[in-house]
Amino acid sequence: MLNTDEIRIRDPFVFVETETSTYYLFGTTDENVWNGKASGFDFYTSKDLTNWNGPFPAFRPEQTFWADRHFWAPEVHYYRGSYYMLASFKAAQACRGTQILKADQPAGPYYPISDQPVTPRDWECLDGTLYVDQDQQPWLVFCWEWLQVGDGKMCALRLSEDLRTSIGKPICLFSASEADWPRPVNKKTDQFVTDGPFLYYENGQLSMLWSSIAEHGYAIGVSRSVSGEIQGPWQHERQVLIEKDGGHGMLFQTLEKEWMLAIHAPNQSPNERPTFINVGRQLPLQGTIKV
Repeated sequence: MLNTDEIRIRDPFVFVETETSTYYLFGTTDENVWNGKASGFDFYTSKDLTNWNGPFPAFRPEQTFWADRHFWAPEVHYYRGSYYMLASFKAAQACRGTQILKADQPAGPYYPISDQPVTPRDWECLDGTLYVDQDQQPWLVFCWEWLQVGDGKMCALRLSEDLRTSIGKPICLFSASEADWPRPVNKKTDQFVTDGPFLYYENGQLSMLWSSIAEHGYAIGVSRSVSGEIQGPWQHERQVLIEKDGGHGMLFQTLEKEWMLAIHAPNQSPNERPTFINVGRQLPLQGTIKV
């Protein structure tokens, strides 16, 4: 049994299994997060968000799997009777992309449902998340990485109903610099990061958490769709939600129906830990939360 502060993880994502009253914690769990050969994804389970069992293997690549490094930011969603994992992968001679995997239970094991990512193969993409619109059309929302485009972009891509393929071309929702709070990666460039999108509703309004570099470091902001549709346009809160040293956020409801914000903090490897912040029974999220 482990306490939360004993778990090293980046990009934490909590899936709540109500039938068994169990929390599943997924995230970037390789010891070599930035370099070296990746091994896969692990997960942990808990009944109280404090004491955890694990780690247990959720995904281990077969020898023929196309990627061998940067296994990042897995998310698990229940969709049409199955459990789907969306995660970022990369190889030396291939762009980073979001691949979708499937399992019959939240614990996995997860297996790819296609031979390649659903993001464009000539784009450097990461942090794909699943969004299902009001017409039950699935979308992938992801980041077109600043390393390739300079001013990182948030994009959306329609998916087939079985999530195996994309439909049409990606839509660019906004660039990082359109919000007031992001700052350049360094003072000598005009490059801006987009990272970690997560879609949710606040009193019926489509909203998004996402991360970038702010005045005091890695941070989270909130954007909201004016139209209520994924296409936007998107308005950005001027004030950051998490102002420094914590990011890649997602929201979930506890078994007691309290909303929790999950982030990793601090942002420095190897000290990252899952951090759960109670934001109450009602949304929206406003103001700055101290970690």
